[in-house]
Amino acid sequence: MNLENTLFPTLRQLCYSALSVLLLSACSMGKMVVQGTQSIMDSSVDAMNRESDLQLAKDAMPATLEMLEGLLVEDPENTAMRIYAAQGFYGYSFGFVETEDPERARNLYRRCYRHARIALQQSGITLDPETTPPAEFAAAVDKAGNAAVPAMFWTASCLASWINLSRDTPSGIAELASAATLMQRVLDLDEAFYFGGPRIFFGVYYGGRAPLFGGDYQQAEENFRRAAEINHNKLLLVEVLQAEYLDRQRLDQEAFQRHLSYVIEAPDDLYPEAALMNGIAKQRATLLLAAEDDWF
Repeated sequence: MNLENTLFPTLRQLCYSALSVLLLSACSMGKMVVQGTQSIMDSSVDAMNRESDLQLAKDAMPATLEMLEGLLVEDPENTAMRIYAAQGFYGYSFGFVETEDPERARNLYRRCYRHARIALQQSGITLDPETTPPAEFAAAVDKAGNAAVPAMFWTASCLASWINLSRDTPSGIAELASAATLMQRVLDLDEAFYFGGPRIFFGVYYGGRAPLFGGDYQQAEENFRRAAEINHNKLLLVEVLQAEYLDRQRLDQEAFQRHLSYVIEAPDDLYPEAALMNGIAKQRATLLLAAEDDWF
């Protein structure tokens, strides 16, 4: 027997086995680290929502977003982290970029959508919201349960905001219909999700368009009213969006001024759990009032 021919294949096999174990261990270790940060991320999101210093939040969010995308490289199947990434890109874009650089915000909303779309697939809705025929997409969405609510909410929010800044996109109407289909399912399952987010979405959805193009001012007003109720009339963003989309669309200058003045005069500690959103609302209200003469 040739000892060399017998021994070396065995050594090679052992080396390959050892290397495989190391690679698998490294992969597993990376996922374990990501999964171990879950409770930290939960607390970080809560802390960010309570942040009252807008500049501090604006400076901190980009690094957090980069960290989240790094964690997702290690654990791409982590649905919770995907949703955090989508939520983070949405919040950063809406709060700090959209009014200053709409084109950059448009790109960030698209990045937000990509994360949310992956979470949507991982939650069981594998059809593409942008290309699937409406009836087929609606049938799939109607089967989704409560576990898919976060993915549906952020997919719809990110897609709708991207469409809003992509007015030259021919397929925008069909894509917006898919976003509404997703959000309607969220509304059916949990209308209070994320500070009454589904109600706020439909307030903007129906209020931001003339009736000729699918708008419905009565439905918009009812959704804004219900969103305010869910938050005990303390979420200032509801007032801002009602002024920006519904009051402006109806050319109701008195209501526009009333809603925005209420926001600006509201105490800073009105809603500690949503201090960041209320701070962003105050900032946006000031910008909207400054541009009042351009609309009325």
